[in-house]
Amino acid sequence: MVNGIIIIDKEPGFTSHDVVAKMRGICGQKKIGHTGTLDPMAAGVLPVCLGSGTRLCDMLADRDKEYVAELLLGVETDTQDITGQVLTEKPVEVPEAEVRAACAGFQGEYDQIPPMYSALKVNGRKLYELARAGKEVERRARRVQIPELEILECRLPMVRMRVVCSKGTYIRTLCADIGARLGCGGVMQSLRRTRVGRFTLAEALTLGQLQQMRDEDRLAEAVLPVDSVFADCPLLHVSDEYRRLLDNGNAVSPLQTAENIRLEAGRWVRFYRGDGSFAGIYTYDEQRQWYRPVKMFL
Repeated sequence: MVNGIIIIDKEPGFTSHDVVAKMRGICGQKKIGHTGTLDPMAAGVLPVCLGSGTRLCDMLADRDKEYVAELLLGVETDTQDITGQVLTEKPVEVPEAEVRAACAGFQGEYDQIPPMYSALKVNGRKLYELARAGKEVERRARRVQIPELEILECRLPMVRMRVVCSKGTYIRTLCADIGARLGCGGVMQSLRRTRVGRFTLAEALTLGQLQQMRDEDRLAEAVLPVDSVFADCPLLHVSDEYRRLLDNGNAVSPLQTAENIRLEAGRWVRFYRGDGSFAGIYTYDEQRQWYRPVKMFL
């Protein structure tokens, strides 16, 4: 069984589930999961976890993401993107300076109302199921973070922008919100995810490229080790004398580690066995003065 992560450059037209299904055929195993849904019209970085790496799925879904999106002003649709049913069309008469100011106004934190066409559940029903049935329900706004929003091109009514955002941010809703603030409406015309956490397009492969590597018996070259996700975390080793603590997922005392590092409460650290094999992610519990496991990868 393959264990690790493969970074896929998803092509438009595929759902994230389509990618997983195709990879099960390419890799010859069932234990595969993706780390965050990309809309079918969207393209770009989709980390896919295999084998024991599937324990990473929720951890990667929490990472910040970067997108390049095209906003088309003057149009509103029911899905907030260009694929939906057109609700209104208006002339775009606002000057470029006002458009730039409106976009800049969304940088930072803001309360975003999730779209009806999304997989979020209300009373056990997915919102998109309700939307397809012609129903609209009240959705609670969620605080999202947009630390970076850079306009790459402004050729009205089209605005191309780079957005870095937190988990749970809907870029098509951002486009619609910008259009609403300008009074002319707006939809997402295209979307490409360029980064998830530390993983970028530079290391991503299309499904076609992955298939070719499999046919050339080079599939292992595409697989990143599980611990590569945590490259920014300090690492600690436990000697063979205390290896059973890691193998059993037990807490570890700082006195049982080979390194002497500054202990920071709450910070994640990577734990390795004496032979260099990765065991899991721990965090320091200041009150108990030991490292407790966050997630094990045994």
